[in-house]
Amino acid sequence: MPVRDLIDKWLFRLGDPEPGEIVLNQRRVFILPSKAGLGFGALLTVMFIGSINYNLSLGFGLTFLIAACAVVDMHLTFRNLAYLTLSAGRAAPVFLGEDVQFEMHFINRRQHDRFAIWVGFMSSDGSAEGKRTATLRFQPIDVAAMSSATAVLSAPSVQRGWQPAPRVRLTTQFPLGLLRAWSYWRPQVSALVYPRPETDAPPLPMVAAARSDGAGSAGNDDFAGIRAYRPGDSLRHLAWRQIARIDVESGGALVTKQFEGGSASDLMLDFDRLPRSLDLETRLSRLTQWVLEAEGRALPYGFRLGGTRLEAALGPAQQQACLRALALYEST
Repeated sequence: MPVRDLIDKWLFRLGDPEPGEIVLNQRRVFILPSKAGLGFGALLTVMFIGSINYNLSLGFGLTFLIAACAVVDMHLTFRNLAYLTLSAGRAAPVFLGEDVQFEMHFINRRQHDRFAIWVGFMSSDGSAEGKRTATLRFQPIDVAAMSSATAVLSAPSVQRGWQPAPRVRLTTQFPLGLLRAWSYWRPQVSALVYPRPETDAPPLPMVAAARSDGAGSAGNDDFAGIRAYRPGDSLRHLAWRQIARIDVESGGALVTKQFEGGSASDLMLDFDRLPRSLDLETRLSRLTQWVLEAEGRALPYGFRLGGTRLEAALGPAQQQACLRALALYEST
């Protein structure tokens, strides 16, 4: 690793993700003059030289007064960032191609308010740690004394699976903008990225199969009565006329239509049944789209992928289990 990268890794703490709460102590906060501060310093130099050449007592007084204001500004700028406590929040799953939303908490346990702190993710220009970085987005936050603030930082999803949060940079030029203080933080939080749903995917793979309970497709078999609703029953088979007469909120049970002697369309989403000519990511994208479509149409579906075997069901738990298996699937 080049010497410059080693220096950056040590100086700017480009190490492993940091768990729990992190306090920005004095060694973690850096401060340098801004462009306005450099111009201000040049102006002070000109004023000081002019006061010497023309022996201006008031010129000396004005120069030192303004320089004292700059020293006070240095202290306030550093204090605005130092000893701020940071912690990572939750990150909701997203589909590949969407922005991941990372929740970050900023806690101020000091008696002074903090204003105009800009926070944003840094993205590495190279795959290796320690490469030059570029800011993705910045957003300002204010943190009142003995209070906390929350910011949601966005980063593009780059691949399915667990995506760790990029490095965070905090910077401030409050109050006068003559100096810039900044610090870095790499939170230990990751978001789950699902495969991108396939656009224009083929129809759902419905397979006709006889059922032991005699349940069949509506309109294709003889109506035999009604029975109690079972989780996973299609909404199309609910006996709405009978349900309208029942007060469900008072404990009445939902009922569904019962058909005789027919077959029903079972929906099994099986990774091994997909065409072998498709690459891995396309096959995963197709299953992702089928899971979303089956949920949207209220069709109970089974799922098979690697070691994951799920019986036909419907609902958020079934969908999340399938999408999680798709996101974390590793081909062997």
